[in-house]
Amino acid sequence: MTIHSSAPMPDSLRHFMRASQHPARSVACPHCGAHAHRPCVLRKTGRQLPQPHPQRVSAWAQAMACCPDCQVEPGITCHDEGRARTTVHNRRYQEAEEVAA
Repeated sequence: MTIHSSAPMPDSLRHFMRASQHPARSVACPHCGAHAHRPCVLRKTGRQLPQPHPQRVSAWAQAMACCPDCQVEPGITCHDEGRARTTVHNRRYQEAEEVAA
């Protein structure tokens, strides 16, 4: 039996294999620089982490959902009365999880 590493994988199989992963892995990690669909790593040792960095989860929520608290569209940073936040509001995480489901 020959294994072909460049053989295309059907989308249904690809989805099944990624179903157990956190949906935040669909975006690149701004903290460690891990590419989309790759696990986050420790920057010093390169060890792969089982869960994504909080910054990656925040970037995923920002890319996927509108924020019910500050009324911004996907891709725009959350704010508190005009001041930009470094993380997104908790309700935006909930919205992103509903969109991903």
